[in-house]
Amino acid sequence: MMTQVATVKLTGPDFKRLDSVCNQIKDICQKTGAKVSGPVPLPTKKLKLPVRKSPCGDGSETFEHWQMRIHKRLLNIETDERTLRQVMRVQVPDQVHIEIELKESS
Repeated sequence: MMTQVATVKLTGPDFKRLDSVCNQIKDICQKTGAKVSGPVPLPTKKLKLPVRKSPCGDGSETFEHWQMRIHKRLLNIETDERTLRQVMRVQVPDQVHIEIELKESS
């Protein structure tokens, strides 16, 4: 049986949903006996947008500052094909994006 290393990268604006998906993946790995490392929190990307409060040009130049944070988590799983199929069946919320990269283990 050939083992593979799967790198799972999760990104999303809501860290609670992100952590719940990470916990589901870790539970699957514990049940199947696969080695898992993570979730490793990667640096949060902050998207900032200054918007002028007054729609017309009158008055003082006051701005509102809007911000959206993109949280990232990284999981490494040493596993076989059976565990990967269960990981791919995990229900992922709309705002969470998941990337799975496979590498052959020697």
